[in-house]
Amino acid sequence: MLIGLLTAIAASICYGTGSVLQAVGSRRAARMSPAAAGVTQHGGPNLTSTAKAAMTWEFIVGTILDFVGFGLGALAARLLPLFLSQTVISANLVITAVLSVKMLGIRLTRKEWTSIGVVCAALVLLATAAGHEGGHYAPAATHWWLLAVTVLIIVGGTVAVRFLGARAAILAGLLSGLAFGALGVGVRILNGVEPFSLPSLLSDPALYAIVLAGVGGMYLHTVALQIGSVNGATAALVVGETVLPGAIGVLWLGDASRPGMAWLAVLGFVLAVTGAVAVAWYGNHEGTETQSPDPEPDKSSLAGV
Repeated sequence: MLIGLLTAIAASICYGTGSVLQAVGSRRAARMSPAAAGVTQHGGPNLTSTAKAAMTWEFIVGTILDFVGFGLGALAARLLPLFLSQTVISANLVITAVLSVKMLGIRLTRKEWTSIGVVCAALVLLATAAGHEGGHYAPAATHWWLLAVTVLIIVGGTVAVRFLGARAAILAGLLSGLAFGALGVGVRILNGVEPFSLPSLLSDPALYAIVLAGVGGMYLHTVALQIGSVNGATAALVVGETVLPGAIGVLWLGDASRPGMAWLAVLGFVLAVTGAVAVAWYGNHEGTETQSPDPEPDKSSLAGV
């Protein structure tokens, strides 16, 4: 339990730091491009602008941290109940919010700090109440359903972003969270891991759901960072990444709390999601980032006007 918890915390730190670095890279790329370039007719970023953002050094380092976080998160998903591992990993929201103060010039409000505190307290409750994780077996049909749902999430999210433009920021964050949640479920039920069997691994639809969810989820999260608040997008991701896999773990995979502590686990889970939603609600920082004041016009140049 302790090793799994430490692994999940390390994954959270990697993901949170990576999100902020990716946001820095995305916004630097946007500043270097003409205002009308790189957007669809509906106001959303096109593939070219997203690719430019992905070429900045900040985004590259952030992506490397995401891969490290993915490895650590996959290990945590095998060692902990999903409602605990996914919630701890999704606490990267706290890392994102704190680092965004320094790196993005964002000023957090008292309500946001309170919401972050609620998330931290909820994680303590969950860690206290969590029991051992359930099994890793799921029927073959579940593996195929997981792949089909993942395809639907990624394709639907891509289409929504293209046609809704800037209005799709929170939706893109939520769908990226659902994709990462599907990734966590896929890692949990993946065949051919214990004991290792390459043919079983390669023939498992869950493996391809994991790959698609990782790549597609990262794309949707990148888009959300480009067109919306970094904290709002990340908080929406938290909701999608936590609720669905947590429910699947309890209802179908046998995850459970310690005897007599189910109420504490439910309370911690509800508080964690509520805190994340509150950060999303209060996380619209349009116009709150520090900006250098516009230089005053040279009065001598206006003398002849």
